[in-house]
Amino acid sequence: MVFQLGDFREEEGWVSRLKQVLFGSFLLGVFLLTGCQHLVIDTDKILKSDIDLPEIVGIVAGFGTTFAAFPDLLAMLKRRSSLGMNPRMGAIMGAFQVLWVYYGMLIASRPVIIWNVIAVFINFLTVGAYAYFLRKEKEKSLSAATGSKSSS
Repeated sequence: MVFQLGDFREEEGWVSRLKQVLFGSFLLGVFLLTGCQHLVIDTDKILKSDIDLPEIVGIVAGFGTTFAAFPDLLAMLKRRSSLGMNPRMGAIMGAFQVLWVYYGMLIASRPVIIWNVIAVFINFLTVGAYAYFLRKEKEKSLSAATGSKSSS
């Protein structure tokens, strides 16, 4: 019974952290949206079809940095385990890449906008997969501990 109570408290701590992250994300979103009243998006520049050298460099650089976290996500999905992963880096990177998207809109840069939207998705997917596999691992260890106690 004490074992279950400890797990319940640990689960409450996880939910509390999740609420803090969601609240922080909400505040960041509100902050960004309040700044959008002065945002003037140059749609002609974003939607233009001619590509110049700085944009090509931006596309290549964005590809490299965007998919830097992708091998970790693939390894975690292949292993079906959260072992060796740290979700903080993905969460922090994803949160600040939202600012890069906003910056990309301010300067009307397609590479900055596109690659950072993709990177936000990859980083938050990594954090979500980590949380999912961690929960599955805890459930598995709890059932194994409960099963071994009931059989003794």
